[in-house]
Amino acid sequence: MPKNMRFPYVPMRNARGEVALRPQVPLTLTYQDKFIEVTGLLDTGADVNVLPYQLGVALGAVWSAQSTTVGLSGNLANSEARGIIVSGTVGQFAPVRLAFAWTRAELVPLLLGQVNFFMEFDVCFYGSQGTFELGPKGNQ
Repeated sequence: MPKNMRFPYVPMRNARGEVALRPQVPLTLTYQDKFIEVTGLLDTGADVNVLPYQLGVALGAVWSAQSTTVGLSGNLANSEARGIIVSGTVGQFAPVRLAFAWTRAELVPLLLGQVNFFMEFDVCFYGSQGTFELGPKGNQ
């Protein structure tokens, strides 16, 4: 099994146009027979993973076919969301099942939260160095 991987923080513009460094990880999401390469924002304060509507559509998911509704909080509290399970692969690590709240909200990033990204991966942040390290749970 591959060792942990280290990633740099990535500059992102906020709503005011200011640039800030954020921990983002490249990953491949797979649903049924489609896959997409994406970048997810690691959000230790997010209870759940959040999948933007357009990414779900790009994966071939059908909104009306997802019957599990998911309640969101914070900035997304008024946004409708449905539960969807996809496969996620980071680098050379084995794919994992990731549960997402697939939201109809516009302009929301792909968020990787406590349920269940941080249940599948161990992450260590080195904020002063502008990097983070990531590996499958239990990887020594």
